[in-house]
Amino acid sequence: MKKKYYTALVALALPAIMEQALQSMVGFIDMIFISKLGLNEVAAVGVTNTILQIYFAVFLALGVSSTVFVARYTGAKQEEKAKMVTHQSIVLSLIIACSLGIISMWFGEHLFRLLGADEDVVSHGLIYFKIIAIPSVLISLMFTFGAIFRGYGDTKTPLKIGIQINIIHVVLDYVLIFGVFFEGFGLMGAAMATVIARFIGVSLFIKYMLKRDMLSRAKEAWRINKEEMSGLIRIGVPAGLERLFMRFGQVIYFGMIVRMGTGVYAAHTLAGNFTIFVSVIGSGFAIATTTLVGKSIGAGDLSAARVYSKCSMMLMVGIMTLVSVVVYLLSPYAASFLVHQSSVITLIVTVLAIDIIAQPATALVSSLTAVLQSGGSTKFPMYVTALGIWCIRTLGVYVLGVSLGFGLVGVWVSIALDNYVRATILMIRYRRNGWIKQLA
Repeated sequence: MKKKYYTALVALALPAIMEQALQSMVGFIDMIFISKLGLNEVAAVGVTNTILQIYFAVFLALGVSSTVFVARYTGAKQEEKAKMVTHQSIVLSLIIACSLGIISMWFGEHLFRLLGADEDVVSHGLIYFKIIAIPSVLISLMFTFGAIFRGYGDTKTPLKIGIQINIIHVVLDYVLIFGVFFEGFGLMGAAMATVIARFIGVSLFIKYMLKRDMLSRAKEAWRINKEEMSGLIRIGVPAGLERLFMRFGQVIYFGMIVRMGTGVYAAHTLAGNFTIFVSVIGSGFAIATTTLVGKSIGAGDLSAARVYSKCSMMLMVGIMTLVSVVVYLLSPYAASFLVHQSSVITLIVTVLAIDIIAQPATALVSSLTAVLQSGGSTKFPMYVTALGIWCIRTLGVYVLGVSLGFGLVGVWVSIALDNYVRATILMIRYRRNGWIKQLA
């Protein structure tokens, strides 16, 4: 009976996983290239990505809102409303992205220093950050366009576009960092490659959307619709705050890690790159869960929504834990290829062992958050994340990592504890059918 639900989840999740795996692989290759420039460059990219994660949190929240509404409207066979949400999502993403681009231009250096970056890291990373972050509109549109396609149940088009731009990104990355028949631009070249690839990606998305009549050229379609915009904001704000609580907490404890030393922060950054291969699976299944649960709700089939949610949890726990074991087993060889300091390699392998223990809880948090958000219950995950990130994770990093002197090991133990507490609370909420009551 459940076979068709598992099949539907996997069929929808697989292209999303492949797309994000490709992006992660490009990020991994990017880090390999940058690691050849030096540890300061690695740390500079790590600080930049920490700041950008806050931006991504905002864009992902809008993406969740877009996917939920488009999925519901298509499930209810209300195509015109789905098209209206598409336009309103794009308008809102443009407004937010322009604001963040201005912040990046004027306050980039302040953000770097807030994270405790030393002069070498600031000097290496500030230009890189500004080149990538000022045109935030490209990042925002990539997130929003992908979310809209997924809301329609199409994860193949984002994959197709992802393959093209990732190939372009890797080629440009090498050429602009190291140079071919000219002197390379180093870290600045890596930033330039990223921006060019994103611009091409946005152009391809627009091409496909126009081809499928998903976008209108009429001015009226682009005017702000208060009802639809308020709906997007109502769902998106709690989802955004949930991610922002997480990201701001990360900013605080990342600052603590930076102060532990460049080697420790580099180990944390590289270990994080390894775990991306696990997290993309969670992201892919979360996308599939949001879409299928949302469509089921739009069609009025709450029974199917429940079954999809249970299948999602089982698949994510099993697959993500298995992949984390594989990542751990391969990590000593991959780490030694990236860095030569034995202390850094040992730290990477140690924290990835901790990550295996944390992975079942991490998978449940990802799945349950997607289920609740697709049901419109976005406030509860926000509250749970705020509790976990501030009262457990950030405090734990200070107590275990700094005060008691366990360093990076204490950091990753705190992350594991946070995920187990949040998974427990979210599961209690799920079993009480609180998320379903919000839909009725």
